[in-house]
Amino acid sequence: MKQIVYVAFSPDETVMEFAYPKEERAALVASDPGKFSLPAESDLRFSWARSQLGALDATEARELVVDAWRMVVPQKLSRAYDLTHPDGPG
Repeated sequence: MKQIVYVAFSPDETVMEFAYPKEERAALVASDPGKFSLPAESDLRFSWARSQLGALDATEARELVVDAWRMVVPQKLSRAYDLTHPDGPG
């Protein structure tokens, strides 16, 4: 069975890596370099970004996870989520 990974945590749970559009990564990192960074050099070919978990509030972390999830699921699942969560993941 094929597994799709859209979020991962470091063993010490201080870093969260998440699916993020490659073409938007640089802008994300530039927006707050203390909070966001590029993934490891070996992972730059993938659509991933990295964050310091302690720098994120709970709502922001949930939004990043849900947006990452949206990148890997069929659109009908994403739309169904929107219907059951009209105020977003926060």
